[in-house]
Amino acid sequence: MRTGLLRGGIAPGALAGLLGGAISAAALSRLGALPPTASLVRADAAAAGFVLHVLFGIVLGAGFGVLVWHQRAGAGETLFWGLTYGALCWFLGPLTLMSLWLLGFLAWDLHSAQEAFPSLLGYLLYGGVTGLTLALIRRDRRPTGSGARAGAVLRGVLAGLMGGSLLRLMLEAQGLLTTLPSMMSGAWPGWVVILLMGALAGAGYALLYPHPPDGSGPGLIRGMVYGFCWWVIGSLAPLPGARGGGEPAAGSALGDFSMLPGYLLFGAATALFYAWLDGLGRLLFSDMVGARDEEGVGTEGLRALGRGALAGLIGGALFALVIVQIGGLAAMRGVVGSSSIWGLIAQVVVAQAIGISYGFLFRRQSYDVGSGLGWGISYGFLWWVLGPLTLTPLFLGSAPRWRVEAAAELFPYLIGHLAYGAALGVIFHLLEARHNPWWTPRSKVEAARVARRREQVLTSAPALWALVAVIALTLPILLAR
Repeated sequence: MRTGLLRGGIAPGALAGLLGGAISAAALSRLGALPPTASLVRADAAAAGFVLHVLFGIVLGAGFGVLVWHQRAGAGETLFWGLTYGALCWFLGPLTLMSLWLLGFLAWDLHSAQEAFPSLLGYLLYGGVTGLTLALIRRDRRPTGSGARAGAVLRGVLAGLMGGSLLRLMLEAQGLLTTLPSMMSGAWPGWVVILLMGALAGAGYALLYPHPPDGSGPGLIRGMVYGFCWWVIGSLAPLPGARGGGEPAAGSALGDFSMLPGYLLFGAATALFYAWLDGLGRLLFSDMVGARDEEGVGTEGLRALGRGALAGLIGGALFALVIVQIGGLAAMRGVVGSSSIWGLIAQVVVAQAIGISYGFLFRRQSYDVGSGLGWGISYGFLWWVLGPLTLTPLFLGSAPRWRVEAAAELFPYLIGHLAYGAALGVIFHLLEARHNPWWTPRSKVEAARVARRREQVLTSAPALWALVAVIALTLPILLAR
């Protein structure tokens, strides 16, 4: 019976849920978000809420273990599944079941969701800790030598330092770098804190992914969600003496939203640099050759860029419809300094350039319409953060707009970017799926695509798509004042 429990993931999942529940309960206690949990048993003491939250964590952890125990081993993949599981538990718990039990109605309105936002951070922390703990219990089934792991950590540190340097420049442009020394009680300058955080985050990413997943594009999305994890930790962990006395106000995340775009871009840049450093190492020190039935890198790359350009053009036309409806051509007119028609042309050119980058980063990564949709929407959200919030203000001669007010104002652009990304991903997949080299039988190509699709489903890719949707559609609304 014990072997059955272990194989089913119930026992290790419950153990992981115990640790995740204890850590998240401690964080929620600092934010003052445990009283609603205690009220489930008609108790007012914070200790009752703590114990009840931990018990819920054990039960939810057992369910999580059953769900992911047979997924591909790996700490990185399990971490992202845990984060998605935590977000789902927040929707089912505080917003639905707890509200029905305590108040008799569903807390699906904006005000209730904003009131429950601190608990969302706690549930995300719970999911992340539970996922990492379960991965440690299960162990990575792919052996990695100590030398290879040390090399991966070194590449991760270098990638984190490069990503941290970019984040430092963006924070300096907005005057946000001066707020960071308070995190270390004024001991070190803000730029030192950023670089130390970059080195630590880069090393952590390398430990999660000693073998980087294939494809720079999926790594970019994984890195963006990894940066979101660091933002959650920073929002939930006001240490004593930090943030002006360590006052754990429930709405403290509102002030931290200006850091969220930075964390997202920092994580994406770190993952991208890490993948490139790993690829450079394999190029210089590996004698492996590609399969004989594959196209050359140059030919395949040119095809991917052409498909990306066409898909970006179609997606750009859809995005232009949204921009016209919300009057967004004025912003592009400010960039090109001319009439609205030139602003529209500039918008289409930019959309096509983004499509080309998508073709370069995501070639051979979408094996059906669903995966193309998932990667496309995720890439569209990344460009909402990188475009209207960051690069467009820089081109206009001002600092990036990372404040919560700017994100709420630019929310219509987010819808446009998500629609653009959806069209981009689907069209690119359809164009790529039509290609079949004449020397390879069609049945062999289809069999390889089915095998890669099954392999991708066993990774955290579906969890990433779901979590990006939660970040994109939930946070700008919940954090709007």
